[in-house]
Amino acid sequence: MEKRTIPVVGMACSACSANVERRLNALEGISMASVSLPGRSALVEYDPQIISLEKMKSEINAIGYDMIIESDRSVVEIERCEYQLLRRKTILSWVFSILVMSVSMGWIAVSNRDIANQAAMLLALANFVYCGRGFFVSAARQMSHGTANMDTLVALSTSIAFLFSTFNTFWGTTVWGARGIEWHTYFDASVMIITFVLTGRLLEEKAKNGTASSIRALMGLAPKTAHVVKGAEIDEVPISTIAVGDVLEVHPGEKVPVDGDVTWANSFMQEDGAYVDESMITGEPIPALKQVGSKVLAGTIVQQGKLRFRARQIGEDTALAHIIRMVQEAQGSKAPVQRVVDRVALVFVPVVAAIALLTFIIWWMVGGNAMLPQAILSAVAVLVIACPCAMGLATPTALMVGIGKAAQENVLIKDASALESMRTVNAVVIDKTGTITIPNRNVDFTKADELPLEERESLKPHAREAMEELQGMGIEVYMMSGDKEDAARYWAEKAGIRHYRSKVLPQDKENLVRRLQAEGKRVAMIGDGINDTQALALADVSVAMGRGTDVAMDVAQVTLMSDDLRRIPEAIRLSKKTVRMIGQNLFWAFVYNIVCIPLAAGVLHIVGINFQITPMWASALMAFSSVSVVLNSLRLKFA
Repeated sequence: MEKRTIPVVGMACSACSANVERRLNALEGISMASVSLPGRSALVEYDPQIISLEKMKSEINAIGYDMIIESDRSVVEIERCEYQLLRRKTILSWVFSILVMSVSMGWIAVSNRDIANQAAMLLALANFVYCGRGFFVSAARQMSHGTANMDTLVALSTSIAFLFSTFNTFWGTTVWGARGIEWHTYFDASVMIITFVLTGRLLEEKAKNGTASSIRALMGLAPKTAHVVKGAEIDEVPISTIAVGDVLEVHPGEKVPVDGDVTWANSFMQEDGAYVDESMITGEPIPALKQVGSKVLAGTIVQQGKLRFRARQIGEDTALAHIIRMVQEAQGSKAPVQRVVDRVALVFVPVVAAIALLTFIIWWMVGGNAMLPQAILSAVAVLVIACPCAMGLATPTALMVGIGKAAQENVLIKDASALESMRTVNAVVIDKTGTITIPNRNVDFTKADELPLEERESLKPHAREAMEELQGMGIEVYMMSGDKEDAARYWAEKAGIRHYRSKVLPQDKENLVRRLQAEGKRVAMIGDGINDTQALALADVSVAMGRGTDVAMDVAQVTLMSDDLRRIPEAIRLSKKTVRMIGQNLFWAFVYNIVCIPLAAGVLHIVGINFQITPMWASALMAFSSVSVVLNSLRLKFA
């Protein structure tokens, strides 16, 4: 069996990722598939003797998504092009919406009603063909495979509104007017539905943009070539050709290509040793002395001198490859909290369609052919008013406002998953060097052990205040350091941290996160280096320092752009406010549907109240519900 993380593009909601996951798990030869919407990837365990990657790609393409099995560069290009296309469609859809509203509402003077309706119809059709085409293609594919997502409801409601309006445009006077029935067109509603949903998706894509690039950044750490020693000659060869047992030479400033054992080392500071910067693995800034018998790791950099070593672990067996694999698996696993709106969407679509059909049948059966127009109007009103605009905007608008407010405080939050999880954090694992302390790289690292701890590094301003504030909130803090016991204890005491560990490696940090999670804790990992990426990827919430490595920031869901650690408790408080706002938005969005769908269906006629929401008012209420969600979210700026 093989396990691999494969990029998947085209997913817009949790219903999409659920459909991809179900499809993969149904294929013969796949023992496990877990699809991550934020990570835009599928973690698949499969038997290559039974199923190929090309077969998986074909099956996923059939339901409207794309599995990328080509080069990493193609994934970057596809994601960038998709975002730019979505942005263009959203802007153009707003233009169409304004034009249609202007014509329909009489804001632009038109000679007569027929010409106004025909102009609105052509504008709406253009919006359908270019801006909304993706909804209809996706809905058709979903329906052909017996599934549904939010695209299905968007396509259903807009197409019914458009077709009914088109019918009224040409035959409204003849069919309804002759019977004394007032008739309207609803092109504005069909256009606004598409516009609002596209806007919500654009906001969401902007929030999570770039989260799939961390693996590519990690892979870029390994050098592409290596110097192989063959007798008296040294040949530069591709890293893929290195075999276990080969003797390799690394010069100053170069990266170690694979893991191995030193056979010779020399520098002007040490005749029988060289200094290697292992900060990306250990997190410690002082280069390590490497002599004969010492171990070197792939991705580390020779800083002083040069050395030779015998390759011991290559390819997928290196420490760097292990970190990459752990990050891939953590990002490919299911998010701890799924969005309520996307879970409900799986049931919401068929339920609304059934309600609309039932509404039509009841009106027609009760009133006969004389009530046929009323039956159609009621069914259309149900479909229009049940548009998922408010539900689609509930999360991304609150998220974007929350992200904007956090950015003002120098805290970058990437996705709703982090916000949903951060408010429940009750344990923090934090790296020492570069996170709690600031290292002096101006010291003579050959004599570092002889210097007082205060001369090697210093505590960051407000670090103790931040740690005490976290612990005052009931959050346990655990400091992890690759440094020696005395140094780790000293800095833990200076920062006011009760729990700490010294001489730790990346795996130790990951193990601590796993242990705390097994105890039922919600864990936030805070770090700044490559050595923290395993734990960052595994934690419920991952926080990177802005001055740390690009890899740590890519993996992390939250990045602190300043050294002020007080931003961490502030971010947790903001998380609670933002998630509370998301909950309010979703509550009112669902209440809107629960109240308005029966009113659109005409349920009040049962108790003798002659009131019903018409499609015209349904479209207005639909727009109002979306605007109200946005306005409610904006209150976060002043919270």
